Amino acid sequence: MIPRLAAGLAPALLAAACTVPAPADPPRPLPPPPAAPSALFGEFTLEGALEQGGWIRGKAPLGAARVTLGDTPVPLAADGSFFAGLDRDAPARLRLVATSAGGRSVSRDLAIDRRDWRIERVDVPLRGSVPSETFMAIRRPELAAIEAARALRSDTSGWRQRFVWPVTGRISGRFGSQRIYQGVPGAYHSGLDIATGGSGAPYVAPADGVVVLAAQKPFSLEGNLVIIDHGMGLNSAFLHSSRLA
Repeated sequence: MIPRLAAGLAPALLAAACTVPAPADPPRPLPPPPAAPSALFGEFTLEGALEQGGWIRGKAPLGAARVTLGDTPVPLAADGSFFAGLDRDAPARLRLVATSAGGRSVSRDLAIDRRDWRIERVDVPLRGSVPSETFMAIRRPELAAIEAARALRSDTSGWRQRFVWPVTGRISGRFGSQRIYQGVPGAYHSGLDIATGGSGAPYVAPADGVVVLAAQKPFSLEGNLVIIDHGMGLNSAFLHSSRLA
């Protein structure tokens, strides 16, 4: 194929080199690029759980160039769709704002329901210790790997889907639960613990996604760790696996 293509190209190149082109009209200027929309059309469409620790998924008004939830930028898909999580301690009201390239904006105030988190108050002081340098020498690369994995943005549409449970079992630890030590709050539980009744139970991805981290060896706190990116900044993490198949 290559010699035949070369043989076919050579005469054309030679002819072009030997032909004097006739005078042509001056080139017409290209039309200017279309102006960015300065107005917004329509309103937000939303679904989800408007509560602390919840989520929203929706579509911005036509012409939106950026969206913010409170002070946090929200990534936009090409069709104007978006996904955003709500903090465990989100305030009672949050403002969702869409802004066009021309500076016009449309806003919507969201009422966020308060959650009744499982709080345990204990009459002992909070004891914290500074991690040793030996431990931090191990921990720093792990934290860097987790941060890098969560910063990846895969071209996947799992965030648009309805999530399924990765495994069935007894809920042994709930997101948002917290201990308060003599009035001093400790860190709240940022995951959901599922007891499967035995080691080695398989689990599934809760939605389409891309594996962005699979620990080559157990991490110091998370054990065998897998992180799946579902797109638009949404990821799921699976800790303490007995092994990674």
